[in-house]
Amino acid sequence: MNQQDSITLVENYYAAFNGGDMDTFLSLLTDDVIHDINQGRREIGKEAFTQFMACMNHNYKEQLVDMVIMASADGSRAAAEFVVLGEYLRTDEGLPEAQGQKYKLPAGAFFDIRDGKVARITNYYNLQDWISQVGG
Repeated sequence: MNQQDSITLVENYYAAFNGGDMDTFLSLLTDDVIHDINQGRREIGKEAFTQFMACMNHNYKEQLVDMVIMASADGSRAAAEFVVLGEYLRTDEGLPEAQGQKYKLPAGAFFDIRDGKVARITNYYNLQDWISQVGG
């Protein structure tokens, strides 16, 4: 892959996310995808990522806007910066109680890309900022 191919891959990844198209979203991952959860653990494999997304989609409604995507010249790595517009629908374990609170949160992600798919995604946002926005 080249730089533009990687940028297009990440654009398609987030377009599928924003469109709620989980089949397409998950098809853009390698089977052994590494997922570094924000300020949390590392999970490996598409099945673990699928379960993570099921929990996220159950507890949160999010759209990502103001997207900026960059990639290395060889296309092996990429990064995205964006703003999360969200609604906290159901209480997530260990977090404040959900009451439909809305939030706006700057975030970023880093990618390794292999064979035209996402092989690693590392997400980052400021958890304390999110907690303060939802009233924790």
